[in-house]
Amino acid sequence: MTTTASPTTTATTTTVSLFCDGSCLGNPGPGGWACLMRATTSSGTHEKMLTGGDKQTTNNRMELLAAVKGLEALTRPCAVEVVTDSNYVVEGMKSWIHGWKKNGWKGQGGKAIKNIELWQALDAAAAPHQVRWRWVKGHAGHVENERVDAAARDVATRFAK
Repeated sequence: MTTTASPTTTATTTTVSLFCDGSCLGNPGPGGWACLMRATTSSGTHEKMLTGGDKQTTNNRMELLAAVKGLEALTRPCAVEVVTDSNYVVEGMKSWIHGWKKNGWKGQGGKAIKNIELWQALDAAAAPHQVRWRWVKGHAGHVENERVDAAARDVATRFAK
């Protein structure tokens, strides 16, 4: 927990790590997403796994939904590190989104942005927080990334039945 004090107020900021992943069996096909939330407070470390999916979707949609759902689950503004193996999500939020918003949510040449409703939801979900976006290589032994990968795959498998 980090405490920040100003001359007139004292505020407490909770630091949260969100480990996110999406999975799709076929692309498109049945998919799942998972987000492991980890908050460290004065009373210790707390974790919660969130999952969901869809019968017919794409991997990119599941990657985006994992981050959206994780950020939406936070009940107050936090310092958040979103950790994902999706370069699509990281580059989208660190680079591309600024141009899209400047151009009225249009891509280069006025083209429609794929998954625009999810990008807008992610932008809105991130807005109350101080978010740091971090990419990790998938399937490379990152413990939390492996956990959310397995959870997202399990959900996708359930939707495939």
